[in-house]
Amino acid sequence: MVLKNPSNTIIPKLVYGTAWKKDRTADLVYQALKAGFRGIDTAAQPRHYQENLVGDGIRRAINEGIVNREELYIQTKFTPLSGQDPNNMPYSTSQTLEERIHTSIASSFANLQTSTNPEDTYIDCLVLHSPLPSIGETQKAWEVFSSYVPHKIRALGISNTSYAILESLYNEMPIKPVVVQNRFYADTNWEVPLRRFCRERGIVFQSFWTFTGNPRMMRTKPIIDLATELSILGVKDAEVVSLYALVLGLGNVTVLDGTTKFERMKADLEGLELASRWAGGEGKDRWVQCLNGFKQLIGENEI
Repeated sequence: MVLKNPSNTIIPKLVYGTAWKKDRTADLVYQALKAGFRGIDTAAQPRHYQENLVGDGIRRAINEGIVNREELYIQTKFTPLSGQDPNNMPYSTSQTLEERIHTSIASSFANLQTSTNPEDTYIDCLVLHSPLPSIGETQKAWEVFSSYVPHKIRALGISNTSYAILESLYNEMPIKPVVVQNRFYADTNWEVPLRRFCRERGIVFQSFWTFTGNPRMMRTKPIIDLATELSILGVKDAEVVSLYALVLGLGNVTVLDGTTKFERMKADLEGLELASRWAGGEGKDRWVQCLNGFKQLIGENEI
């Protein structure tokens, strides 16, 4: 299950999220890769991520032959000063914005190096963790990002963005965003207009807070109905898999999955594979009913 976009970057439908894993990060990344994940999301933000341990987990999996670098989608972020712990940052407050970006990217290359030759290290996607205080500064950061594309960094994205800022980057920057990583929950009306903008332009919307941010949704008819069908197929954790499947069904979407349990990692991956086969075969009509109900629930059919 992968998506392609105009940059030819291949992004798995489920990407393993490494935020808040602390000292367990390396082992959890290794477990995720062993379970079958092929996408990893991290950030050069020691406040919430341990990017160096993410690299340790990836290197362990590669060294054991579980995966090779070419099979992986590795995504990291540049986090502006406002999102950093002032006592633990990958750059200095005395540096200019351009210098901070270069320093942060250098630290990410070092942390995520998978070859004995540093020159062979590349990142599949670099994400601007949040817009800068002004559109001008945001575009300046994007220009610096762009200087690494397409060799050391294959594609660019932005997280926690508004529609207006995304539109300005897409319309005014020569290198277009390939990824938008935003929360998927009621407080942003599930980003219906922004996701439509992405879908129409081949931008992949990466949904986070998909499960955590939607506890009430788990009791709605589309989720319950789909979970009932998937349970009959033997899908474990069918409610969670149903939510992920329906979000993915919205089109040009991937989901960040940060579970810390190996059994859940496997259940999510295997469950989505079963759901996909069922939806494309004997369950097609029932799947369409559930998906249409889900779209109505989040207002997808109202624009």
